[in-house]
Amino acid sequence: MAKLRLHELNRLDPEAFKAAPKTPVVVILDQVRSLHNVGSIFRTSDAFRLESIRLCGLTAHPPHPEMEKTALGATDVVEWHAHDRALDAINDLHARGYKVYAVEQATNRTWLHRWEWPTEAAGVGVVFGHEVRGVSEEALAACDGVIEIPQLGTKHSLNVSVSAGIVLWELVQKRGDLPK
Repeated sequence: MAKLRLHELNRLDPEAFKAAPKTPVVVILDQVRSLHNVGSIFRTSDAFRLESIRLCGLTAHPPHPEMEKTALGATDVVEWHAHDRALDAINDLHARGYKVYAVEQATNRTWLHRWEWPTEAAGVGVVFGHEVRGVSEEALAACDGVIEIPQLGTKHSLNVSVSAGIVLWELVQKRGDLPK
């Protein structure tokens, strides 16, 4: 066993990434205030070659040097769009045949490990909310469902970028886009 060197990783260059087929997952950030969280979610979206990110409300958008500390260039390759409200992004995805799920602690939720990819949908949108207030009530009401990450400890919250990493990994895995 030996660690791989950068040239052995066979990573796509930016042009190849932009041209490559994407996993039909759209991340919607609803009022996420931390530039580091936004940058981390860009980097995770790059890692899983997701379709795009929707930056809503007060969520900052590129270019921003504080975001780049965690994005490490992912803002240059991951497609993104700004919206005044998360509801606008949700409605856009619904019009395109996507199912949209809030990642939240709410009634009628589906545990992440029990969630199933909706085969009838053109793709999936996932809404991650403000670090303190979570997903807005307006956005939550417009979603097709709620996904919750089971937590077994004494705290009942995770950092939004950590939540995004967990959820996005599970979605990509359930869709079958990972290497065999």
